[in-house]
Amino acid sequence: MEVKIGVQHAPREIILESGQTAEEVESAVSEALSGTSQLLTLVDDHGRKVLVPSDRLAYVELGEPTARKVGFGTL
Repeated sequence: MEVKIGVQHAPREIILESGQTAEEVESAVSEALSGTSQLLTLVDDHGRKVLVPSDRLAYVELGEPTARKVGFGTL
């Protein structure tokens, strides 16, 4: 699933492809925003961890991954 994270005072958003389900990502975000956790921690498809301080979160957008089009054919 594709996750976009907006960070306050940062010019670019963080975009990652995660193997986690939407419910897992949503629960991690709600824990970070409720004060249970100081960091929003997500893992991407390559096993890398993304850590964002919970007080700097601007928004989190969840979506399905976009299919890559390969080849030279016309649609």
